[in-house]
Amino acid sequence: MVKITDVARRAGVSPSTVSYALSGKRPISDATRRRVQAAVRELGYRADGGGRSRSAARAKVLALAVPMRPGIHVPVVTQFAVSVVTAARARDHDVLLLTQGEGDEGIGRATETGLADGVIVTDVQLQDPRLPLLRSCSSPSVLIGVPAEADGLTCVDLDFRAAGELCVDHLAGLGHRAVALVGSPPEVYVRRTAFARRLVEGFTAAADRHGLASAVLPCGTGRDAARAVVERLLRDLPALTAVVVHNEPLVDPLIEAFEELGMRIPGDLSLTAVCPEPVAAAARVPVTSVAVPAAELGARAVHLLVRKLSGAAVPGTTLLPPRLTVRASTAPRGH
Repeated sequence: MVKITDVARRAGVSPSTVSYALSGKRPISDATRRRVQAAVRELGYRADGGGRSRSAARAKVLALAVPMRPGIHVPVVTQFAVSVVTAARARDHDVLLLTQGEGDEGIGRATETGLADGVIVTDVQLQDPRLPLLRSCSSPSVLIGVPAEADGLTCVDLDFRAAGELCVDHLAGLGHRAVALVGSPPEVYVRRTAFARRLVEGFTAAADRHGLASAVLPCGTGRDAARAVVERLLRDLPALTAVVVHNEPLVDPLIEAFEELGMRIPGDLSLTAVCPEPVAAAARVPVTSVAVPAAELGARAVHLLVRKLSGAAVPGTTLLPPRLTVRASTAPRGH
């Protein structure tokens, strides 16, 4: 069976360009359109996946696009994948895992050839290169994440901007006047990953609203990276008494690094995190946190996609409100 990716390779373009050229949904240059049409004729490509009627014989398979990129924390990815598989099986669907790091080839191959009836997309960037294909594709999709321009898309996510604000509001309410965000690895911000950027926006907006001194530092993983970022924070922001962590593997290493430099938690420094609930609860000092609801997000994404497959109307963007759980890592300033 000839696939849309075969046509793309023959024509020297991306699968989304092939889709545009065949559907007419986006302007394509005459030269590019002619190359695509020639490749279609040479290869005998049929856009319906060889004549199979999708409405009459669905695959009962949902594709899950989980790009394994630098800076991705595999345990969190696993949580999302398990939640999607569990929810899909409850609706009599299997899941096809797509792990290609960049581009839209895997999504195009899965949807245009009928391997999957629809696709759930994770690790969404603000200007995500997969969006043109998702908008033009005949198969429905749901994004776990919200790009900068979400018109015509179905998205679900935690409200990360509100999560950043909620953490700062809690710390400001305890009297803290200097706060830092220890964020995701640098490559996550370079890709303009939507959830990370939005949390920074919320953190910064709330710090400014409360008149706090603040700093934002991306950080890699491991104890050496944690120690380096703590030393820099104490050097650059000596009045620091509160930290928000948005980097799950660093929760314990950061606590250790602050303690090694003589700062007790929460006596000298209050610490909050945006991370899965079990990570916060099991930390060496149980951490006040906003939970990342991976199970709920995966289940909602499957629910929305199955509804779209049935022809039902669904909301464009669903943002889950953040919930903060207070634990032992935060206390009034100077407590």
